Amino acid sequence: MISWRKHYKKTLIAIGLLLSTSASFYGQDGDPKNGEKLFKANCTACHALDKQVIGPPLKGVVERVKTEGGVDKDWLHKWIKDNKALRASGDKYANEIFEKYNKTEMLQFPNLTEKDIDDILAFTTNPPAPEEKKTEAKTATDATAAAPADKTTTNIVIISLLAIAGLLVWILLKLRQLVKLGQSEELAGLNETRVRSFKEMYEKFHYVGKAVIAILAILAAYGVWNWLMWIGVYKGYKPEQPIYFSHKIHAGEQKIDCQLCHSSAKYGKVSEIPSMNVCMNCHRTISEYNADHYMEPGKDKAFYDGEIQKIYAATGWDPAKQQYTGKTQPVEWTRIHNMPDFVYFNHSQHVVAGEQAIINSFNKKNPNNKIDVVCKACHGKIDTMNVVQMANDFTMGWCIECHRTTEVDMNNGYNKEYFKNLHDKLKKQYPQDGGKITVAAIGGLECGKCHY
Repeated sequence: MISWRKHYKKTLIAIGLLLSTSASFYGQDGDPKNGEKLFKANCTACHALDKQVIGPPLKGVVERVKTEGGVDKDWLHKWIKDNKALRASGDKYANEIFEKYNKTEMLQFPNLTEKDIDDILAFTTNPPAPEEKKTEAKTATDATAAAPADKTTTNIVIISLLAIAGLLVWILLKLRQLVKLGQSEELAGLNETRVRSFKEMYEKFHYVGKAVIAILAILAAYGVWNWLMWIGVYKGYKPEQPIYFSHKIHAGEQKIDCQLCHSSAKYGKVSEIPSMNVCMNCHRTISEYNADHYMEPGKDKAFYDGEIQKIYAATGWDPAKQQYTGKTQPVEWTRIHNMPDFVYFNHSQHVVAGEQAIINSFNKKNPNNKIDVVCKACHGKIDTMNVVQMANDFTMGWCIECHRTTEVDMNNGYNKEYFKNLHDKLKKQYPQDGGKITVAAIGGLECGKCHY
């Protein structure tokens, strides 16, 4: 009996060790929830759980490396921390993976602790189920909130109909009075004094007629002049583009700097339309829209995913094989801001030299609508626009007004040296401005600055 109990005890210990070893091997000794956070912070640039991105899908990676390479979790720890060193040591499976994925070198993560890696592996082995959205509760709340609004709308409609009915009754009564008046002798007397022709009317009221014609002529001339002055002014113009691109999502929600995509605005005359390769810098790994916290009304995940697929079609990218096919399609963007050929405008001059001066001037004139990026002074708050539109007039008068009110930054080292002697002269020349030097004061109103 004692011997049986002794063997039974050993068996239980062995089973326990086996289970704990198995759980450890399959990544279950980590914290999947913490692993999810670490995965998103460190791995999502190159990996997804269920599909190949730059690297292979990582769901069930612990089991996969055991089956394919006969290696355990300790091997994964070494691979994640420093795969380059593991390959250099001659590890056969490590070099096979390197060759299999086009010799794309994985980043090293020496900063991750053993526990961090265990948590990540636990997440890839058994990812937590996504929390169900409480749509039913939200719908019930919305319905309850909408009920009083519907009742108020019904009351307004009833009151409006009663008012219209009352107005119709009043009109009918007045018409009846007019009919009675037409049958009276009083109307016959009025008919005798009535003007019977246009000639008689003109002779009787010719001074008034001439005055009215003169006023109409002036108004017509002003209307034609005003129409001519606004030719080519398209404030509010927002055309539909071949690929839907929301600046609110990219510049607003994701805080992407304007000059990351429009790099030539800082160094060149023209702010170019970014090439599709610029889009692929991010969308090579972002193949679907997962930002549930923001979706434009009327659009869903399928819509945004479809627009990303248009980027792939334009660049000839095969997301399944993670390689370019060489078959590209041009994207015909619709230009929004377009200066006439006789106007010279240099973006770099405003974005670099005039950046702080323009921001300061704009914020001074618009204390309740301040900007933090110089681009917004002309293009509006682009980070709030789903569809980009022309935010200002872009007329000559609009530009001149800006030159008259924008002060030159005399604390700038270059300006301080360049306008050293001019500064005192301009203070005397423009005493009404309190010695402030505006763009107009240094030649900003000269025709040849913008037209030549």
